Amino acid sequence: MLLRTWAVFFLQLLLLTLAVSASEDELIFNGFPGAKLKLDGIASITSNGLLRLTNDTRQKKGHAFHPSPLKFRNSSDGKIFSFSTTFVFAILSEYVDLSGHGIAFLISRTTDLSNALPSQYLGLFNINNNGNLTNHVFAVELDTIYSSEFHDIDDNHVGIDINGLRSNNSHTAGYYAADTGLFNNLTLISGKAMQIWVDYDGEKMQVNVTLSPIGIPKPSKPLLSSTVNLSNVLLETMYVGFSSSTGSVLTAHYVLGWSFKMNGIAQKLDYSKLPSLPRTRPKGRSKALDISLPLASSAFVLVIVAVVFFVLRRRVKFAELLEDWEVEYGPHRFLYKDLFRATNGFKDKELLGIGGFGRVYKGVLPTSKLEVAVKRVSHESRQGMKEFVAEIVSMGRLRHRNLVQLLGYCRRKGELLLVYDFMPNCSLDKYLYDSTKPSLDWDRRFQIIKGVASGLLYLHEGWEQVVIHRDIKASNVLLDSEMNGRLGDFGLARLYDHGTDPQTTHVVGTMGYLAPELARTGKATTLTDVFAFGAFILEVVCGRRPVEQSAQDEHLVLVDWVVENWRKGSILNTLDSRLEQVYMVEEAQMVLKLGLLCSHPLPSARPSMRQVMQYLDGNAPIPELSPTYLSFSVLALLQNEGFDDCLMSYPSSVSTVSAISGGR
Repeated sequence: MLLRTWAVFFLQLLLLTLAVSASEDELIFNGFPGAKLKLDGIASITSNGLLRLTNDTRQKKGHAFHPSPLKFRNSSDGKIFSFSTTFVFAILSEYVDLSGHGIAFLISRTTDLSNALPSQYLGLFNINNNGNLTNHVFAVELDTIYSSEFHDIDDNHVGIDINGLRSNNSHTAGYYAADTGLFNNLTLISGKAMQIWVDYDGEKMQVNVTLSPIGIPKPSKPLLSSTVNLSNVLLETMYVGFSSSTGSVLTAHYVLGWSFKMNGIAQKLDYSKLPSLPRTRPKGRSKALDISLPLASSAFVLVIVAVVFFVLRRRVKFAELLEDWEVEYGPHRFLYKDLFRATNGFKDKELLGIGGFGRVYKGVLPTSKLEVAVKRVSHESRQGMKEFVAEIVSMGRLRHRNLVQLLGYCRRKGELLLVYDFMPNCSLDKYLYDSTKPSLDWDRRFQIIKGVASGLLYLHEGWEQVVIHRDIKASNVLLDSEMNGRLGDFGLARLYDHGTDPQTTHVVGTMGYLAPELARTGKATTLTDVFAFGAFILEVVCGRRPVEQSAQDEHLVLVDWVVENWRKGSILNTLDSRLEQVYMVEEAQMVLKLGLLCSHPLPSARPSMRQVMQYLDGNAPIPELSPTYLSFSVLALLQNEGFDDCLMSYPSSVSTVSAISGGR
């Protein structure tokens, strides 16, 4: 009897051991009520069992990991095991066509990602470790923002990432239909639940990633299929989980169910057990009172008259221009009364600044509580208004982390109101010239220059149309909460032209940033933008405006001064003294020479923005500047090409030209 008891005990112990072993390499969550996951950041489990990686907060990150590491290598030969996972997710944004970044499934050597950044870094990496081999991270990203610095293909894609956010392989989100084999697009930020499968074959070293709407069987053809050797990425034990982050737009990222299997196929999820997504709140509509009762007394008549007077006065106060053709632009149009309330009636205390195109106010939208900047632009002309608004809405589709997001517009009388993302750290010029602001170190200035260059490259080459900025300068570069540079007012110079007298011609821009050929042709091109960017580079690293007025009422031209110091071999003396000589010498010399190269008086001698990014990324050496730069021969060539009238507009003094020529 005693022997039988011990036998039963050992048998139960053996079964328990086997059960624990099986659970160590197989996970399944049909919803997450009571799940013992390791959560950090803003990740949480809702009352109905949703894994909510992010909530309605900006510039935050959230992580969720299985608390115990899993074994990914064979102890005897060191080979990587095969694995399979599937999960159902949904991304809910406050806007139909705009989101706050995405979700990543990841396998990581650690659960401590406290040094990772939100926004485009997805809570996985930061600016210093992105791409490092020591990260030991494998991830599949569901990315909803285009980031050119990571060579993203678009703002709605799935990518395979190894140790960094420059995907080894990526594809626009969608799936291949089983019956036709045709590709069907999926919008990751649609708010609808979708399912993704990630399968890795350890023998073939092949990763397959498949996506589909929830309820559709797993497509036979994967969205992505890549040969990936994970032997240098995965350690013997690794953690599995999810990461997500938000940016400037309120977005919530959810995981509804998750299954993982080592050396096998992940179990199917039971859709009937998955928790429901929260319903989005429909916007309420105001209903006019239907007054049908007869007037009963003179007092009642007086009340009605008073009410009508109040309503009419209110309508006049909030009157807008709305035509039939604007119906299609509904999601991009804001109500004037909402903008009026958001800015406290456009009070001076909400004024952020006054520019060439109008006043800018800070506001908080009453319903969404989104912080915005509202620019009031005078626009009396009705000529081409339909094309004008269409262009505004089109520019609202521009999405890049180094552009200030244009959210929409409103028309009222002779005024146009443009609504942008609010940038909490003001404009870059404040940090260059305002002694009350802290000085920017070299690394931050260099990153701002790279960021603006990336945004400008996107405007020139990365979108479906070429967008010419025409007013690149430090005051048009705004700094977000992480001090990233974002180019603002893109296209506004060209839009403003729509409201001018078509009989007049003028050059839009700012003195010191205008390319010399503009005075002759009046035509802005990508190369006139490059010229202005060159002036911007010198402004940022030298801490001086392109043109300054001296005590003797003479104009001191920054590019002249830099050229003269370059000729003397003392170009580093032009760097901002507030840097206190803390910088990388080779990097500083490269940036200064790049500023001169972009500011070349001949358009054909300037680099494209794609070449500029190659120089800044260190992927190509900057060409040596010719000794004939700004020499008499160049100016003579300009005169021969018909640039006589524009020589005065180009910031170059005779003394500098003579000095350079005489020094040869």
